[in-house]
Amino acid sequence: MAEDEQVGNARINAETAKIKWHELQRFFAQGIALAVDPKLDLVDVAVHMQQDNKTVIESWLEQGYLAPVTDEQATNWLATDLTVWSVVVRPWVLVQPTPLENSEQSTA
Repeated sequence: MAEDEQVGNARINAETAKIKWHELQRFFAQGIALAVDPKLDLVDVAVHMQQDNKTVIESWLEQGYLAPVTDEQATNWLATDLTVWSVVVRPWVLVQPTPLENSEQSTA
């Protein structure tokens, strides 16, 4: 990995945050919240989006690993007061349920 890429990854990593889903509702309502499958690394997705790597992004979209947050997801996440990892890659807000939240929900 080139030094510029490492700096970019570190910057994006520093911009990620855990946040309650209800605080991101306005972005969902605007249609700019994208769900990132837990199989993907949120920072990696953000880097590819920032670099406009269409081939990789289109592949994730086709496979369902990256998609607009659905009404069902938004409703469930709001009902369970879900915490997500989030990062902004303008104009998008990428969200990914945290691993702890996933394991807690799967046992509920």
